[in-house]
Amino acid sequence: MSWAGQFHYDIGNTRRAVTSDNTPQFDPSRPTLLCLSHLRWSFVYQRPQHLMSRFARDFNLLFWEEPIACEEPEPWLQVRGEAGGLHVLVPRLPAGCEGEAAVQIQRQLLDGYLAELGVDDLVLWYYTPMSQSFSAHLHPRVIVYDCMDELSAFRGAPPELVQRERELLQRADVVFTGGYSIWEAKRALHANAHAFPSSVEVAHFAAARVPQQEPADQADIAHPRLGFYGVIDERFDVELLRSIAAQRPHWQWVMIGPVVKIDPAELPQADNIHYLGGKSYDQLPGYLSGWEVALMPFAMNASTRFISPTKTPEYLAGGCPVVSTPIHDVVRTYGDTGVVRIADTPDAFVAACEAALRDGADREQLLETADQVLGDMSWDHTYDLMKEKLTWKQ
Repeated sequence: MSWAGQFHYDIGNTRRAVTSDNTPQFDPSRPTLLCLSHLRWSFVYQRPQHLMSRFARDFNLLFWEEPIACEEPEPWLQVRGEAGGLHVLVPRLPAGCEGEAAVQIQRQLLDGYLAELGVDDLVLWYYTPMSQSFSAHLHPRVIVYDCMDELSAFRGAPPELVQRERELLQRADVVFTGGYSIWEAKRALHANAHAFPSSVEVAHFAAARVPQQEPADQADIAHPRLGFYGVIDERFDVELLRSIAAQRPHWQWVMIGPVVKIDPAELPQADNIHYLGGKSYDQLPGYLSGWEVALMPFAMNASTRFISPTKTPEYLAGGCPVVSTPIHDVVRTYGDTGVVRIADTPDAFVAACEAALRDGADREQLLETADQVLGDMSWDHTYDLMKEKLTWKQ
């Protein structure tokens, strides 16, 4: 039912009903924000979670995920509470329920839940244009399209996604983008488009600047460690990792994150490559603190043309020098900083890693430069600026 593909990462809690100490909250005096997302709340913690957890301070926050099949013969809506009173909503559809039938059921489930809550003051916030199929009939005060990626370029994207996005761009009152490259692509299509590159919680990742207790699965890995965390999918350059690990067999390459939409059998295997699986957002500084260099080995293909990786400022906040392939927004924003090195071939990538290892030896200079690059960057600041762009329709 999701277009994540055959090798979609098992997202855990969202695949079964769970008890939680967090109770969904609804205050009829506050407006309601309905966020329609292709990413699950309990998947990798990134832009939607950072922003929606903040909007939940001022809105009743409903986070609608893509459907999951259920064993029951009748559809139902799974409701789960998250911190801050968020409602995470997962349509559970009988196996084989697809196409127009799935659209109609989701519309019924959505309408029923909004009616149950008594929602009459609504903001629609889209991460996926595909959700219009069951939500376009609603009458919100504001429609927001937060275009964090060029989803049509991703593996497994439905062919109708391009047309759905055109329709959403016509309906939206305001468009936000996750980086400057994608803003340049969308600004000609909407008069009220604004670039808001992914930001960072500096204090969270700054914990990595001082020694942390080593996570058990990383503690026995030798140094130097060069690490990556994030989703391992078609955007990850598998062949680059294979080559650089072979060139430097005494360096340890630590890979953290779920494997999505690619066959895990495609990943290079070697004694110095360590796949540690997905980790929670809270765990990441503990791993980052044990690395000498942080990596962004992205493939240069259509799926990475418009990305603006959140991990760039996170790595820097953690006090790690960074080596990246020449992702356009990374080069433009960080390429001249001296703490993010850019390399476009395996040989150049290894050389850049060697330089980054030398950079790390002057810890004081590294941290000073990283702080200058980060400036006043924060998700709180991004949230405040976004709120200013929301113009209420009467």
